[in-house]
Amino acid sequence: MAGPIPGTSRLLRTGMGAAALGLLLIYNSVDTLPADGSVPGPAAPPAAATATTAPGDADPAAPAPAAPVKAAPPLKRSRPVRLRIPQINVDAPVGELTLNPSGQLNAPPPDDKNLVGWYRDGVTPGERGAAVVAGHVDTTKGPAVFLLLSLMLPGSKVEVQRADGTVAVFTVDAVETFAKDAFPDQRVYGRTPDAQLRLITCGGAYDKKRKDYLDNVVVFAHLESSRPA
Repeated sequence: MAGPIPGTSRLLRTGMGAAALGLLLIYNSVDTLPADGSVPGPAAPPAAATATTAPGDADPAAPAPAAPVKAAPPLKRSRPVRLRIPQINVDAPVGELTLNPSGQLNAPPPDDKNLVGWYRDGVTPGERGAAVVAGHVDTTKGPAVFLLLSLMLPGSKVEVQRADGTVAVFTVDAVETFAKDAFPDQRVYGRTPDAQLRLITCGGAYDKKRKDYLDNVVVFAHLESSRPA
């Protein structure tokens, strides 16, 4: 697990959707971000990116991952408003990640330590597919919301409160670390037969020259149940 690096802020760097369109969330030093706060995103126009390559809707020719055991039926679409992870004391509001006119993905605000971001044109947590939520590991203000994400264990619970008044409860299946230059887009963002969740942040060693962490931590989870908020 990487600790906070004073004076810097990272944004998640990993493939978002099919590799062909290269939809990326990139965690970099805050002092290297463009003035508008955006980060490099999809090579294709936003319309193309949201049509077939949003997280959870990858190439139909790709093999679908095996369904987790005891997966609950998918829920209807409803945006997430809050994320809770009791094991690592996370209780954070959920913001929306969007694309700017240049086709770049706007990052979560780097000055908010307790905020996670969800790509609003992708699958919502609880819907069929792989919903994606990203958060900082640290910021210029110190440790951030996903600092302890790599310490999560299989069987841990993740609760996502949704705008429709339901709470989607996910069970963690695995926690893995991938090098950013070898990120398995298809495995993380590929189409799934049920409702799944991906929590992503930076991890591994910090490269001072690149002003970036070398790895991404990914939590894989499946929908176990739902209840009223």
